[in-house]
Amino acid sequence: MSTTLIEVRPAKAADATAVASTHDEAWRSAYQGIIPGGELEKLINRRGPQWWDSAIRKGSRVSVLVFGDKIAGYANYGRNRARSLHFDGEIYELYLRPEFQGLGFGRRLFAAARRDLMQSGLKSMVVWALSDNDPATEFYRALGGRMVARSSERFGPKALDKVAFAWTN
Repeated sequence: MSTTLIEVRPAKAADATAVASTHDEAWRSAYQGIIPGGELEKLINRRGPQWWDSAIRKGSRVSVLVFGDKIAGYANYGRNRARSLHFDGEIYELYLRPEFQGLGFGRRLFAAARRDLMQSGLKSMVVWALSDNDPATEFYRALGGRMVARSSERFGPKALDKVAFAWTN
């Protein structure tokens, strides 16, 4: 019998290439057909290994979910950026490589990010998702998030609706 270790831990600078690759795969899977192709490519290309290395070294909160020796997903989080929403923390991004979705790893990563925010005194939390990204909106609803705001974001010529889900303790 073999055992595979699954852990969530803070990202290290040495993880930057794997996080960039995870970001690339997850975004292509999540947003193909939602965000216009050229805009999606620009967004993905901006987040290469150097960008992640810099973010991690500067102290951005990035946690990775490691399955065996492979980074399967990541979460990036911190203080809430939307001043109009009165929540303390925010998960900016939470993504898994497509082959690791639907296995409970997203829940594990979400719980770890939320716990880290709470331990830092950020007791309430918000997450934004594009309305057309059904897997994401269903995921946050299933985790008990309640919809608290709507907005839109431009991707080139296209404006896409987004929703905020919140949790309070």
